[in-house]
Amino acid sequence: MTYKMIVLDLDDTLLRDDHTISPRTKEALMKAQEAGVKVVLASGRPTYAMLDIAKELRLEEFGSFILSFNGAKIINCRTNEELFSSTLSPEMVNRLYNISRREDLFMHTYVGDAIVTEANNQYTEIEADITGLPITEIYSLPEAVTEPVVKVLMMEDPERLAIAEKKLQEELQDELSVMRSKPFFLEFTEAGVTKGTSLHHLIQELGITREEVIAMGDSYNDLAMIEFAGLGVAMGNAPDDIKERADYVTDTNMNDGVAKVVETFVLQPVLA
Repeated sequence: MTYKMIVLDLDDTLLRDDHTISPRTKEALMKAQEAGVKVVLASGRPTYAMLDIAKELRLEEFGSFILSFNGAKIINCRTNEELFSSTLSPEMVNRLYNISRREDLFMHTYVGDAIVTEANNQYTEIEADITGLPITEIYSLPEAVTEPVVKVLMMEDPERLAIAEKKLQEELQDELSVMRSKPFFLEFTEAGVTKGTSLHHLIQELGITREEVIAMGDSYNDLAMIEFAGLGVAMGNAPDDIKERADYVTDTNMNDGVAKVVETFVLQPVLA
């Protein structure tokens, strides 16, 4: 199979634990792009928090794309055009706020280029560290959200959040996509919006088939794209249940797992 697109989750997949790309991985991805393969970044991160990585990989030059907010936005890196955008209404945010209070979970969302929350906490601090976005503490989250937002996060200890995830997936199954991106992050986007559905939309625009796509990830919000792609790859550091549903399991994010897939399935066939 000749692959035309490589789709990559960021944290714990493309990026090492210090949020950098290894030299071997960067070299492999640059060679793939030079051979005409699209490299697409797909993350739960806001668009702003993906731009530096897109710049490092020269996605603008190669005319590639960003799938941000778990697929709720698709951005053309060359033109900055939004090819797709999905949002949650202020009314839905208010409903989620009431649910977070009922379940005793922390909650934050994004207004402009800031994370907004009523009560700063260790998990929102992690999000700020990952994304580089500032945290704005506000008196009332429902009052602060007067325009649609792209997604909402609820956060707590992983064991408690796992219980809440099952409960809320059942409660909101016809209205929202509910999935964990990290053990302590539960993310809410518009119903039917996942990295997989967003990827489907993108390849239709580009005339690429799913069989020509490699998608790599490590977490539950990556499952939809892993299962959609022709070659769905789980990282070596992914949970076992994600590995079981992938076509292929590579090495960890700390041991050039992405580079090894690109070298084996993209670069070696090109050189052969």
